[in-house]
Amino acid sequence: MDKDSPRPTNIYIIGAQCTGKTTIVNSLRDHFGKEGSCVWRGQPVPPPVYLMEVARTVLIEHNFKAEDITSSPTRSLQLQKLILQAQAQAERAAGDTWFVSDRSGLDPIIYARKYVGENAAQDMMMTQQWKELEETMRRSLIVVCEAGMDWLTDDGVRLMPLDREEWIGFHEAFVAALEKGSILYVIIPKGMLDLQERVEFVLRYWENI
Repeated sequence: MDKDSPRPTNIYIIGAQCTGKTTIVNSLRDHFGKEGSCVWRGQPVPPPVYLMEVARTVLIEHNFKAEDITSSPTRSLQLQKLILQAQAQAERAAGDTWFVSDRSGLDPIIYARKYVGENAAQDMMMTQQWKELEETMRRSLIVVCEAGMDWLTDDGVRLMPLDREEWIGFHEAFVAALEKGSILYVIIPKGMLDLQERVEFVLRYWENI
């Protein structure tokens, strides 16, 4: 990035599974890819790096299955640690370029807390990887996609919630963790279903942060 150019705020699109996070990031990629559309605080800036599907990549590369998360605490913890490591590596690789990510370092901690236990989550939060990721999140725009829409479908790869109650419980877990860590965030409400409206919601906060 040019030293004279402002460094835009990173954007994290996070939350429970199947809430449209990657779809929003893909739409942001389309937006920022248009000539003259990558503008922050009134100034043109270089396009971001996109950090996408980190967990899915780890699942495939290390031969994990979604059911490993719920069937074996040992395998589940191993997976979440690998995902935390992969997210940290992806963010470091971005270097001085700002980025848009469809998950954060908080995600594997949430899942470790759910499927392994509080001690496992606390141990992950003591790692240098999480400390780096947390500091970056504090300087970024955190957008949480609320769970509870009608489009919950199983793609055969990601972990699916048992029911709507558990799905919403994951959303509440993300919000509680952000609140406890005093990390600022905004929520895309579940009733906001139009994709363009969701993208404009993100851009409005990003351009004024």
